[in-house]
Order: sequence, then C-alpha cells, then structure tokens
Amino acid sequence: MSLHKSSGRWRLGLALSLLTVLLWGILPIALAVTLQVLDVYTVIWFRFLVSFLLLAMYLGIRGKLPKLEQLRSASWKLLAIATLFLGINYFLFMQGLALTSPANAEVLIQLATLLLGFGGLVIFKERYRLYQWIGVSVMACGYLLFFREQLTNLITAHGTYILGSVLIVLGAASWAIYALAQKQLLQSLSSPTIMLIIYGGCALLFTPLARVKSLFILDSFHLAMLVFCALNTLIAYGAFAESLEHWEASRVSAVLALAPIVTLILVAVVSVIAPNWIPAEHFSFIGILGAGLVVIGSVAIALGKAN
Repeated sequence: MSLHKSSGRWRLGLALSLLTVLLWGILPIALAVTLQVLDVYTVIWFRFLVSFLLLAMYLGIRGKLPKLEQLRSASWKLLAIATLFLGINYFLFMQGLALTSPANAEVLIQLATLLLGFGGLVIFKERYRLYQWIGVSVMACGYLLFFREQLTNLITAHGTYILGSVLIVLGAASWAIYALAQKQLLQSLSSPTIMLIIYGGCALLFTPLARVKSLFILDSFHLAMLVFCALNTLIAYGAFAESLEHWEASRVSAVLALAPIVTLILVAVVSVIAPNWIPAEHFSFIGILGAGLVVIGSVAIALGKAN
C-alpha cells in the first residue's frame, strides 16, 4: 500500500499547526466550564453535530460536497477507524477532564502528540536529523520541569483523580490512531471531506446518549461556551487535518506539543479575571524554564530540514 506524502508547503503547515495549538490550548478551559452544567455525552454530541452541519453548509455553498465517485475510491475501513477512535478520544478525554483538571488533562493528553510523531517516523518513514533528535530531548526535559508539580500531584493522588488520568492517557492513544488514519486518508480524499464524514459518524455514535432537553435550560453564558466548544472543534480539527496535507506528521506533532503551555498561561490569566471559573495554577522559576525548553525543542524539531 502506498503511503501519503506531504505537499511540502511547510509554511502553510506550520501556520495551520499554530492555529490548532491556540484553539486546543483554549479548549480545556471552555470544556471545564461547560461540564459544570452538562453531561459528557451531550457536550460531545453537540460539538460533532454542529461541526457536521456547518461544514456541510460550507461545502454545499462552495459546491464541494463529496461525490459518490470520490467516496468509492476511499478506504472505508480507514474512515471507520478514524471515526471510531476520534469518538473514543472525545469520550475518554471529556470523562478524564471531568474527574481531574484542565491543567492535568493538557499534560497527559500530550502523549497523543508523541505517539503521532513516533507514528510519522515509523509508518510514514519520516526522518529527523541529529539536532532534531536533540530538540526531542530538550522538549522532553522541558516538560519534566514544566509539569513537575502536576506530575507530583498525579503520583500522590488517589481515587477518581487517578481514574481520570488513566482515561486521558487511553484517550491520547486513541487520538494518535485517528490522526495516523486521517493522514493516510488524505491520499484519496480532501481534508474537509474526511472531517465531514468523521463529524457525521461521531454525531450518530453519540446521539443515543445525548440529553437534548438539557440544552434548552442553559443560561446564555454556558450556551455561549458550548457553542464556542463546537466552533473550536470545527476550526481546530479542520486546521489540523489540513496541516497533515502539507507537513510531516512528526513535525506537526512537535508544534502541537505547545498546546499545554497555552492552556496553563490562559488558566493563570482566567483564574485572576474570573476565579470562580477555573482554580489558579502557580508557576515557579523551574516551571518557566521548562516552558522555555519546550518552545526551543519544538522549534528545533518543526523547522529543521528533513534528510
């Protein structure tokens, strides 16, 4: 089986990856607020349904809805794998977030980007130069420093916190499987077509579990947060899917590794502005140093020339 090759437009791939980082960095905060009033299944169903409807409208207006001939050429096994594992990822991540915290969820979900990068190297035969491997080491050291307190809390935690963390780790593995299937599907379908099918499939999966009536009793603030989560899903996954078309998976994953830093910076800001939304996170000098190392390592991996 032939494997997907990136277009080589790395600047566009980088820009799309950075947009994804920003949106995914904001998302855990919005989700944590939304989960104060809604259950996990309803939130997931609403995000997928709105994303499907808006994307279908957009493609319909532009005359780019997928044709039957295009769908026949696609691998339905890969589409089923991508749909199922993205749905599993959403479910496990949301359950884990409900049982832990935005900061902890963003730390552990980064296993997904590491697995994606590893999959890019092994499955798609992508390669790093020596200084990019050094970048991997620098980024790993940065994470250990940056998340030292969170990792300590995880080790000493009990009960539901540990259960939530395990669910997030499993969610990270399922996301990596989805992302690798998504990249291979780009060989036969455009990224908007793939995401349209995946959004629709996941919306159907969660329809029996959603409590639709609970949406009609939301106040305006929580409804706005829910709509933001849905729009975030549409734009962020669209940007991520398109970035895989133009850039290697191993490099995209390196940029996505910056998402938790965005999350924790925003948590610090939001906790000051609205302390009743999110509890504050405290940063030490070691944590700030670790954040700097993550940025340096990520840049070295992402912008290095390929062999």
